[in-house]
Amino acid sequence: MSEKLILVVDDSPTDRQIAVSACQAKGYRVESAAEGEEALRKALDLKPDLILLDVILPQKNGFQVCRQLKSSPETQAIKIIMVTSKSQDSDRFWGIKQGADGYLTKPFSESELHELIAQTI
Repeated sequence: MSEKLILVVDDSPTDRQIAVSACQAKGYRVESAAEGEEALRKALDLKPDLILLDVILPQKNGFQVCRQLKSSPETQAIKIIMVTSKSQDSDRFWGIKQGADGYLTKPFSESELHELIAQTI
């Protein structure tokens, strides 16, 4: 069993649960958040190894959350994979530009998610 902690951030309860279950199936410890401000608080408190971060979120969007986490010395080492329905090349470019370590578009297969997590942490 892995001791790695993953924070899943998605405002959709269904999408959040899919990602949580997929991570737990691989033995990761998992916490979750439903919006941007909560994600920032939990990232600071928990210092997860990885954040799976949706782009379209209430309060602060995923791009803003990613940029804020990567610009803070306390959280800049946390790996971030954007997990979103925003599938345009410009969205992917912008996510990476904000500091994301990976980008996965919805819908995704569990094996795609597992592979990207393994490559990232």
